[in-house]
Amino acid sequence: QVQLVESGGGLVQAGGSLRLSCAASGRTFSTYTMGWFRQAPGKEREFVAAITRGGGSTYYADSVKGRFTISRDNAKNTVYLQMNSLKPEDTAVYCCAATTRVATTLPYNYDYWGQGTQVTVSS
Repeated sequence: QVQLVESGGGLVQAGGSLRLSCAASGRTFSTYTMGWFRQAPGKEREFVAAITRGGGSTYYADSVKGRFTISRDNAKNTVYLQMNSLKPEDTAVYCCAATTRVATTLPYNYDYWGQGTQVTVSS
């Protein structure tokens, strides 16, 4: 089992940047594929990015491709989401998630979730 805690959210102007972190408990972090999802008010949870166990492969939603970068440091049990060129439509609660499956964009394939961190982008 793994516990996930996100940090790094906040209020930023359009065009700005934020870096989210997700710290995981336990000694088996490197066995999990990690993902970031977001949910805006009144909308369904949306896939943002995923990274494989060793960090060799990454996947992105079309809406964030070229602006966001997912990375991980297995020695620190942490996954990151660097968000650049932020837009008001990026406003949402961002959650990290872990799965023992291969990289997937589907929320129901993830076994563990953090509580989330709010990202608000003002125009």
